[in-house]
Amino acid sequence: MTRAAPHWQRMATVTVSPIEPGDAAAWEALGWRWRALESLAGASFFTSWTWVGCLAAERFDAPLLVAGEAAGETVALALFNRRRRWFGRARLWLHEAGRRVLDTPFIEHNGVLARDPALIADCLRAALRHGHLVLSGVEEPTLLAARATGKAWRRAEPRPAPWVDLGRVRSSGGIAPLLSANARQQLRRARRALEAAGPLTLARAGDEAEALAFLHEMAGLHQASWRARGQPGAFREPFFARFHEALLARALPRGEAELLRITAGPRLLGLLYNFVHDGRVLAYQSGFAGTAAGPSIGQVCHWLAIEEHAAAGRDVYDFLAGEARYKTRFATDVMDMHWLDLER
Repeated sequence: MTRAAPHWQRMATVTVSPIEPGDAAAWEALGWRWRALESLAGASFFTSWTWVGCLAAERFDAPLLVAGEAAGETVALALFNRRRRWFGRARLWLHEAGRRVLDTPFIEHNGVLARDPALIADCLRAALRHGHLVLSGVEEPTLLAARATGKAWRRAEPRPAPWVDLGRVRSSGGIAPLLSANARQQLRRARRALEAAGPLTLARAGDEAEALAFLHEMAGLHQASWRARGQPGAFREPFFARFHEALLARALPRGEAELLRITAGPRLLGLLYNFVHDGRVLAYQSGFAGTAAGPSIGQVCHWLAIEEHAAAGRDVYDFLAGEARYKTRFATDVMDMHWLDLER
């Protein structure tokens, strides 16, 4: 027997409307609508208003709001920024600015915020009337909805995102039994070498001032490490640090961000900057003081954080997109995220 669609899905009307970037009242009203829908639509951290609304008036200079309404309820939302081009149609960036500097805070687990996946294709079709779509870091429901629009793809790039099932970590008595024999041996050897300087300690920033201090300390370590490899590092753009300073002020009171500082006795090993949302820990950024023999200090820091969150009863430790060795070494599972350009 086929179950009938909910009334709000059958009756949904999708509209596209501009927002004046300098209209503070409009942004505040949108924030209330967005928060009300988050819990009903299963938002990720990156589609929550904590992230999307952070410095929104600065990041979105030509915002278009796609909204699904049914029976007086908001059932779908997506915020695009429109970038005009000299030739061809405009491009609409989903929850991004479409400018490199303003998009250095990399978005993943992106997508349309909708009470039912069937609404996502309707939202994409409505947006496509106003330009080509750039959909960065979207999950499978948005990928399937993009296919359902029947429009051409100019780019479709999947990237694996390894993650750790923290339930398995708990039932196994730690992460070590889930590793390969070689990885387990190397990590234990590295941990013993670090413990020669003193016991390993993981400290969590207790308030915004301490979190900002940890963030700046982590940025220094991160930049030194990347520059030593001839790379610019994530904090090369001042906007990146300013965005995350503003984000911490929004996320910390809601328990959605954490800064972890790991030491061995008096010796600093590194810092981790994670987002925490709906049982999922997102390993977003890090900075480490050096490397140990064999595995890096970073892997030992992640080891401590994984077991800390497993003990706290969380569900997933998510390494986000990329196939770095430390991610695949710890991962129990992997999912794909997708970077799409969708054209009419």
